[in-house]
Amino acid sequence: MEELARLAGITVRTLRFYRERKLIPPPRREGRIAWYDDHHLARLRTISALLERGHTLNGIAELAEAFDHGRDVGDLLGVGAPTEETPVRLTPEELADHFAGEVTAENLAAAMDLGYLGTDGGDIVHVSRRLLDVSAALVREGIPLAEVLDAGHQVRRHAEALATLFTDLITRHAPEEDLHRLRPLAKSVVDAELSMALDRRLRKEG
Repeated sequence: MEELARLAGITVRTLRFYRERKLIPPPRREGRIAWYDDHHLARLRTISALLERGHTLNGIAELAEAFDHGRDVGDLLGVGAPTEETPVRLTPEELADHFAGEVTAENLAAAMDLGYLGTDGGDIVHVSRRLLDVSAALVREGIPLAEVLDAGHQVRRHAEALATLFTDLITRHAPEEDLHRLRPLAKSVVDAELSMALDRRLRKEG
């Protein structure tokens, strides 16, 4: 414990306090010996960085609990699942910087439920750089992250329906192995229709 506190730049008393608040996971025990590792050190450095950014210990405790009970990165990405999206590995500090003041336990849980976020050791993994960048841009424009995530949930339902529609259409008339090859055609139809729908909406609003 003394060595961990020294490496983290905190006192042993502070470390004990963090343990009592369950801000860090318990050590691995061998008899009366408690072993800490790099994961504990990374968590302590994350706590210090978040405190410097103005987060409260209560907020950090909620985030730590959400991280520790979040979905594993393997569940998030799926084993061998084909995707055109690029996952992004983030530290908790980097996630906080993307959504300043908006990374609450509730928003984190909502993002995990959507499958946007998973955990991998001390890191967070976002399933899609495009979604991460767009979400951050919308928050910078003043839209609350909670509403961005709710919109993502609604889009997810429509996207699932569209994916089912095109999958059924293609498999009725082509071999199943053609699904991946014809995937860009389905995406082009959806992109064109959405573009025209936005044009109609903008003309109506104007």
